[in-house]
Amino acid sequence: MQDSYVKERDRSRIPEKYKWDLTDIYPDDEAWEAAKRALIATLPEISAFAGTLDESPVRLLDCLAFADRLHKDYTRLACYAGMKSDTDTREAKYLAMDQEMSQVASDFSARSSFMEPEILRIAPERIDGFIKEEPRLGAYRHVFDNIFRRRAHTRSESEEKIIAEAGLMADAPGVINGIFTNADFPYPEVTLEDGATVRLDPAAFSLNRRSRNRNDRKTVFTAYMGKMNEFRRTFGAQLAAEARKNMFYARARNYDFCLERALDEHNIPTAVYTNLISGIRGHLDTMRRYLDLRRRLLGLDELRYYDIYAPITADVDLSYTYDEAVEHVLRSLAPLGKEYAGVAETALKSRWVDVYHNDGKRSGAYSNGAVYDAHPYILLNYNGKYDDVGTIAHELGHTMHSYLANRAQPYALSRYSIFVAEVASTFNEALLLDHMLKAETGAEVRLSLLCNYLDDARATVFRQTQFAEFELKIHELAESGTALTGDLLDGVYLDLTREYYGHEKGGCVVDDFIRAEWAYIPHFFADFYVYQYATSFIASTALAEKVIAGEPGAAESYLELLRAGGSDYPIDLLRKAGVDMTAQAPMDACIRKINQVMDEIERGI
Repeated sequence: MQDSYVKERDRSRIPEKYKWDLTDIYPDDEAWEAAKRALIATLPEISAFAGTLDESPVRLLDCLAFADRLHKDYTRLACYAGMKSDTDTREAKYLAMDQEMSQVASDFSARSSFMEPEILRIAPERIDGFIKEEPRLGAYRHVFDNIFRRRAHTRSESEEKIIAEAGLMADAPGVINGIFTNADFPYPEVTLEDGATVRLDPAAFSLNRRSRNRNDRKTVFTAYMGKMNEFRRTFGAQLAAEARKNMFYARARNYDFCLERALDEHNIPTAVYTNLISGIRGHLDTMRRYLDLRRRLLGLDELRYYDIYAPITADVDLSYTYDEAVEHVLRSLAPLGKEYAGVAETALKSRWVDVYHNDGKRSGAYSNGAVYDAHPYILLNYNGKYDDVGTIAHELGHTMHSYLANRAQPYALSRYSIFVAEVASTFNEALLLDHMLKAETGAEVRLSLLCNYLDDARATVFRQTQFAEFELKIHELAESGTALTGDLLDGVYLDLTREYYGHEKGGCVVDDFIRAEWAYIPHFFADFYVYQYATSFIASTALAEKVIAGEPGAAESYLELLRAGGSDYPIDLLRKAGVDMTAQAPMDACIRKINQVMDEIERGI
C-alpha cells in the first residue's frame, strides 16, 4: 500500500503522531535554556575535588557521582539540541544550541581532566581497599579497570586539560559536513522517463535508485554522484580535516596509529579489524556469486553498479505504510518475549519516532538512547519500502538496547560500545526476515525477501568492510604525510570498489562516476565506526539463529547481553553470549548462511 506521507516535504503537513515528542526531555526551549544555565553555573564545582581523590573512599565516590551527574545533565541538553536541529538543519536557532553544547562539553572535559591522572596515582590495591570500605564504589570497578588498562595513554593533568580543550575544534569536520550535506548542498534535479521532475535530496536519491526503470536508475546515479564529484574538493577538505583530527588524538595519547587509538577505547584488538578485511577479501567469491545471481534474476547481460538496488521481482513491489511496517516488526519480536515486545510497541506508537523526511531534515536514520532518565528516540526518513521496514527493526534494536541497559545498569556502566550496539540492530533484522518468510507463502514474495536478505548482507558485510578498508587506507596515507585531496580520495575509492565488485573479472561494472560515492557516507566522520556493522552482522547471525531455533536459554542470554550495557568489554560480553569475535568461526558461519540463501534461490529459478 502506498504511504501518503512518503513524498511530503512540508513538516507542518505531517500528522503529529509521526513526529517525535521531545517534551519528555524538556517541556520547551525555555526549560532547556534554564537547565543549560544551571549546568554551566555548576561545572566549576568539579574543580573542588582536584587533588583530593586519594583522601578517602567517600571522597572518591562523591567526585565520581558528581561527574556522572554533570555528564548526565550535559547529555540531556545535547540530545535535545541535536535532535531539534536534526529535524531542520537549516534552523539557525537549534544549530546554535547544538554548537553551544560542543563548547560546554569541552569545558566539562577540561575541568574534569584531573580525574584519570589522579586515579592512576592511587595504587590498584588501594582502590580495592576503597571498594571494600565503601561498597557503592563497586559500581565503578570496571571504570577503574579501564583507566588502569590505558595507563600508558593517559597524560599528565596539564596535558589532559589541553587534550580536553581541543574538543572545541574536534567536531568541526563532522558538523561542517553535516550542515553542508543536509542544508546547503545544491541537490540536482532530474527528469525521469515518465516526465516527472525529481529533486535528488538524500531521501529521494535513496528511493529512486531503486527504480524498476534502468534508465532512471542510471540517470539518478549519474546526476547525484556527478554533483557530489563537483564538490570533491570541499568534501575532501572535510574528510582530510577529520583524518588530521584523529591523528592528533592518536599522537597526543601516545598511540602508534589512528586505528589503534580508536579501537583501544573499548579494548578491541586491532586484529579484529584487520582480520575482518582479510577474511572478507578471502570470501569475495561469495560476493561475486551474489552479483552474478542478481544479474541473472534481473535478466541482464551485464550488471552495473546502478543495478545493485533494483528490485529483483518484476511483479512484486514490497511497499508498506508506516503503520503496516510497525505491525510486522512487532510480530517479528515474539521470540524475545512479551516484555520486550511491549516496550517496543510503546516506542513505535507513542511518538518516540520521527518518521518521515521533510525539507532540511537530517538524512539517514539513528536511535538516540543517551538520555538516561528518559526513553530513547528514533529518527527515520521512511520511504515505504521493505528495506525501510528493516530500518525500523534495526533502529528499534538500538532503542531496546538503550532502554534495557539504562534500567539495568548505573549511569557509569549504561553506555555500551558501538561494537555491541550494532549486534542489537542487526539481530532484529534477522528476526524480521524470519517472520516475513513465515508470513508470506507466495513464491515471488519469498524470492523478494530472500533477495532482500542478500542485499542487506552485501551492504552490511561486504560494503561496510570495503568502507572500513577505505577508511584504513586514507588514514595510513594521511599518517605517511600524503595530502588527502578530493581527487586522491576519488581514486582510492574507485579502485577499491572495483576490486570488491569484480569490475575487471566480469562481476559488476563500476562506472567512473561512482568514484565520488565516499562523499555520500557520513559515517566516515565517526572514526573507524563502519567496520562494526560488518562484525555485528556476523555476530548477530549466530545469536539470532539460536533464538529462532528455540535453543533453551538463547533468548535470555541475548537479553542479558543487552542489559549488560557497558559493564564489561564488548569482546567479553559477546563471548559470554556465545560468540567469539576474535575467532574465524563466526565469519565462516555467516558466509555459509549467505550461500545457503543463494542455494535456496537457485533451486527455485
